[in-house]
Amino acid sequence: MEIVNKIACALVIIGALNWGLVGFFNFDLVAFLFGMGSFLSMIVYDIVGLSALWCIFAYAGQKMKK
Repeated sequence: MEIVNKIACALVIIGALNWGLVGFFNFDLVAFLFGMGSFLSMIVYDIVGLSALWCIFAYAGQKMKK
C-alpha cells in the first residue's frame, strides 16, 4: 500500500500545482494539454480528486493507529 500512497500523494501535488497556476496566472495546464472540458481532462481531474480522498483516508487511518 505504500506505493499507492506515494502515487496518490504525487497526483495531489500535481493537482495543487495546477490550481496554483490557475490562481496565479489564470493558466490551467490540464486544459491546455488535453483540451478544456475534454474527456481526458475530466479523467485527470477525477483521478486527482480520488487521490485526494485516498490521502485523506490514509492520513486519518494513520492517526487512528497512534
